[in-house]
Amino acid sequence: MRLDQVMNQAGLGSRNQVKRLLKSCQVQVDGQVERRPNRNVDPGLQEIKVQGRILTQPAETYWLLHKPQGVLTAVTDDRFTTVIDCLAPQDQAPGLYPVGRLDRSTTGLVFLTTNGPLGYRMLHPQYHVEKEYQVVVNGPLTQDHVASFAQGILIDQNRPCAPAHLVIEASGPQESRARLTIREGKFHQVKKMFLSVGVKVTQLHRLRMGHLVLDQDLAPGAYRPLKPEELDQLKHYL
Repeated sequence: MRLDQVMNQAGLGSRNQVKRLLKSCQVQVDGQVERRPNRNVDPGLQEIKVQGRILTQPAETYWLLHKPQGVLTAVTDDRFTTVIDCLAPQDQAPGLYPVGRLDRSTTGLVFLTTNGPLGYRMLHPQYHVEKEYQVVVNGPLTQDHVASFAQGILIDQNRPCAPAHLVIEASGPQESRARLTIREGKFHQVKKMFLSVGVKVTQLHRLRMGHLVLDQDLAPGAYRPLKPEELDQLKHYL
């Protein structure tokens, strides 16, 4: 949430009064004077002081979900179960949404938050947030494919993807397994990249998004709050 909105909700005055507090250097975020009213902040992650008093506003919500197959990465849908439906009613906070998309057949890590600006920044190319996937394809993979992915695969009428890191775990004539790390999020990008080199993705599972790693013991459909160290690293996007 914007800093001026947090201050306004804390009852620190009108919009003009809040602006005066900021301009007069009476506001600190994590010990540093902050004068920008549009600074994205989270009182649950940061210490916000106004005239020496710490604000105790409600924190944003952050969940890590193991998305099952067949579930839609959306807030609402008339036909399909969504990632929001996987949460208990008391955990479905207003404004909660999934950061990025996995298609219905893809499983794995989905990050959900009420912090819109933070989610936007995690998807922005400027921040180079890596997404790591476990991939199964219906044909062989070779070191030539590794080199092609590192150079940048062409998809969608020869539009280049950014260089990606492919690690082959097992290769066979009918099926291969690999891990792929990308820093983009184009529509169906992973599947299109493998189609461009002559194989089709039959299983796709997201293992990691930035510093967020899917727990091996988190069952499909289960979710958890972020750990303290994960929350601390989110400050990079605020």
